Amino acid sequence: MRIVIAEDEVLLREGLAALLTTRGAEVVAQVGHADALKAAVSALRPDVAIVDVRMPPNWKDEGARAAVEIRAEHPSVGVLLLSQSVETRHALALVRTGRGGFGYLLKDRVLAVDDFVDSVRRIAAGGSAIDPQVVAALVGPGPSRADALSERERDVLALIAEGRSNTAVAGALFLSEKTVETHVRSIFRKLRLPDRPDDHRRVLAVLAWLGQGQP
Repeated sequence: MRIVIAEDEVLLREGLAALLTTRGAEVVAQVGHADALKAAVSALRPDVAIVDVRMPPNWKDEGARAAVEIRAEHPSVGVLLLSQSVETRHALALVRTGRGGFGYLLKDRVLAVDDFVDSVRRIAAGGSAIDPQVVAALVGPGPSRADALSERERDVLALIAEGRSNTAVAGALFLSEKTVETHVRSIFRKLRLPDRPDDHRRVLAVLAWLGQGQP
């Protein structure tokens, strides 16, 4: 797993690099601003770019904007946004691509190293990892395409949005895996999602929940 880290705080950047290296990843570049990030991705084509949303020179959304450009120009590169807060506009642009290989985690809610590393690996493999608070901010108030879902189906879909497998969803909700599979089938049916590979339909389900998909 080859990784580029874009983070302007040197200690955090070095800490991430050391952590990922000890877990078997190859950190091919460490950069401190968005232009260097785009150049590193173009030159090195990593599996994942870990990107701080706010970067120099203005510390606003430079990292998020660079992530959108990277996904457009290098769709095979996974992107993991790290932030202290939710930046919804660019996050929605990334979700709307309908592709996996995307994550958005809040720095102060990363509580377990193993979970973080697993999220990076999942993104490198084309999956997703989205913090529930990010999902809640993206959904926002008002009606959505998922109004037909039951409360339990919404719970299942929220965990799918985090990138969890059916087995992981079952463990989190104290359900059997068979029950989760039944809920997932019901979600696909109620959202009228086409009969495609499950991984793609899981992305479409999340998009529909956010009101951005086209089922």
